[in-house]
Amino acid sequence: MRLEGSGSGKRNAKRLRKEMTPPEIGLWIALRRNEAGLRFRKQHSADDYVLDFYCAPAQLAIEVDGEAHSRGDRPERDAVRDAWLVSQGLQVLRYPAIEVLTNLEGVVGQIIAVALERRKRFQG
Repeated sequence: MRLEGSGSGKRNAKRLRKEMTPPEIGLWIALRRNEAGLRFRKQHSADDYVLDFYCAPAQLAIEVDGEAHSRGDRPERDAVRDAWLVSQGLQVLRYPAIEVLTNLEGVVGQIIAVALERRKRFQG
């Protein structure tokens, strides 16, 4: 399955690639050089949404949530977004930014394990 972005989603993704946060940058560096050989995309557009990271062979979205994700209407918006992604066949992993900063190795290990398991399922 190909996950396509809308015009505005693609423009937003391009902008966000230039504005990555320190936790996102650290996670991106770690995911890029993973020993499992999995390929990840950063700031990948999916319809009008932008996924922080996406592993297409595993149909896996990874989100790094800063403090703003717990305020206002963000929890509801994130829930709607996650439900849409799941309806498209994706699994969504969410990590608080502080966890990425303080436990990068553990976060990457979990992401790789889930991605490998899901890739195996989709490759038959």
